Amino acid sequence: MSFENLGLAPALTRALADAGYEQATDVQQQAIPLGLSRLDLKVSSQTGSGKTASFALPALQRILEARGDGDKRREKGVVHGPRVLVLAPTRELAMQVAKAFSAYGKHVQGLRVTTVVGGVPYGAQLKALRGPLDVVIATPGRLIDHLGSGKCVLQNLEMLVLDEADRMLDMGFIDDIRHIAQQTPAQRQTVMFSATFAGHVGRLADELLKPEAQTVQVARHTDTHASIEQRLHWADNRQHKDALLDHLLADREVDQAVVFTSTQQDADWLADRLAEFGHRVASLHGGMPQGRRTRVLQGLRTRQLRVLVATDVAARGIDVPTISHVINYGMPMKAEDYVHRIGRTGRAGRNGLAVTLAERRDVSMVKRIQQFTTQSIPVAQVTGLEPRQPEPRIFMGAPRGAGGEHRGHPGGRHGGHGHPGARQGGRPGGNPAGRSRPEGPGYGRPPGHGDAAHAGRPEGHFERRREGGAQARRAAAPAAGRGRFGDQKPRGAFQARDSRWGR
Repeated sequence: MSFENLGLAPALTRALADAGYEQATDVQQQAIPLGLSRLDLKVSSQTGSGKTASFALPALQRILEARGDGDKRREKGVVHGPRVLVLAPTRELAMQVAKAFSAYGKHVQGLRVTTVVGGVPYGAQLKALRGPLDVVIATPGRLIDHLGSGKCVLQNLEMLVLDEADRMLDMGFIDDIRHIAQQTPAQRQTVMFSATFAGHVGRLADELLKPEAQTVQVARHTDTHASIEQRLHWADNRQHKDALLDHLLADREVDQAVVFTSTQQDADWLADRLAEFGHRVASLHGGMPQGRRTRVLQGLRTRQLRVLVATDVAARGIDVPTISHVINYGMPMKAEDYVHRIGRTGRAGRNGLAVTLAERRDVSMVKRIQQFTTQSIPVAQVTGLEPRQPEPRIFMGAPRGAGGEHRGHPGGRHGGHGHPGARQGGRPGGNPAGRSRPEGPGYGRPPGHGDAAHAGRPEGHFERRREGGAQARRAAAPAAGRGRFGDQKPRGAFQARDSRWGR
């Protein structure tokens, strides 16, 4: 269905055409007409399905209609507050939503959009909140600060959007959300987007939405990701996992990759390690100041970076179509996060590859992921980097086949993650003596980097302390940046390592 058939104003359809969007996605086809009717909504859809436009376009249409009525709220000297408020769990997602509003509203005369997020100075935010304002996109923690100081006015709000509501509740924002909602008019339109509306998310929806609220469910976490090929590699230990990662990133088919870690410490360490090997890489996590995070994301979008090493919280909202690979170097804290991780690739009609590197201690999480998605992750191996230990058995066995470098993927698109001319040992540069794996204590792990030295706290815990509820405002002091992108400075063009096994 084209956007012209959804009842949108010409100024919006023209902006969509300028951005190259012609056909509405399934969630947009269902949610936009209901949003234009100003009904409360509960929307559940897959990541990457176009949900931002599902609430941004109805919100912009509301603003356009107000312009036609004279929009008395824009008189100078009077603070009316925003017409639309969008709450998002992370700074990156908030900035991504703000970018979408600006793109879709480029032909809306005098559109005023601002972000209110942690990690940036208060001054510019206070100035924006005092002036004429149409849309505020905020993280709950910083918005609570402005409400407490009386600088933010929500008494005239017409539309409240909760984006990734389940994630905000997981991060401990439920009391903040309730407090924010209490500052808004009861007759407002409320739209909630969430992966699930079971449990505490459903109870919050019952509190905030009107009884006649409509439900839109386009895709569930059990649906297949047709554009994303998934693979699972079992690793004997951290050194083996490092060797597998090196092999994956040596593939010439990697356009851009996001490598996920479980902790902030691992993200910094791994990005440093990859930078030493010649990758154009930087880390991204909740412990970095907003300016540095913005520079890293800009480097990814402008292709100055080929590899981004990120944690779950920081990666929310990353929408870069050229991300061809997602690699789970560290397992997610929750099975739901796996779905969000792999959704960073296979976007905008492209195909993507999601690879999970798991050790035997990760068996329980792999099992939970397969139970959550009701799908097996096919197991694969790289010739020359096969695990020494037997493959763990999980109740949902991965489909197995014969032939091909990767078991279960004969004739796969990536040919075992290798590229034409790569040797049959998993790494460039040859493997003298025909050994199937390196000898010695490890697979290329630098000395002094044992598991215990990098067992940092989970990202979600840090982010709650960083941006969390009204009782947690103490921000951890960020480490001094080293180079243009913060944690790492890109080290020239990407080049594969030629030394054997990382030594």
